[in-house]
Amino acid sequence: MASHQNQDLSHKAGELTGQAQVKKDEFLNQASNMSQSVQNKASNASQSVQNKASSASQSTQNKASSASQSTQNKASNASQSAQNKASDASHTAQDIKDQATNLLQQTSEQVKNMAQGAAEAVKSTLGMNNPNDPNSNPSNANMNPSINPSNPRI
Repeated sequence: MASHQNQDLSHKAGELTGQAQVKKDEFLNQASNMSQSVQNKASNASQSVQNKASSASQSTQNKASSASQSTQNKASNASQSAQNKASDASHTAQDIKDQATNLLQQTSEQVKNMAQGAAEAVKSTLGMNNPNDPNSNPSNANMNPSINPSNPRI
């Protein structure tokens, strides 16, 4: 009977060992499956992060390029506007200069004519008017009535 009990015990021990081995194999398979699942999820997450980072980097590059182009366009427009305004100012200054020169020439002619007329009037008044003198202009002698020799106020 002791040998039979030993055989039963040995048989039960074998069964338990077999069951333990099956449980161990099941547990290892589950752990391996879980490990593979975690690796897959980590790889997917890593790829997703890389894709998002690449997309964000490309978006930032596009925005920077667009901002740079916009800034260049604005600078070019401002430069062109400044050149146009400088050109307009130069033309306006030239027009004013031309007008001033013309006005000064006209004024100079008027002053010269008035001075010649006054000189002729004085000469006529003093009897120094020489009709043979080419500088003498009798038509200017009566320009200013206050200097006219026939005016009794003198």
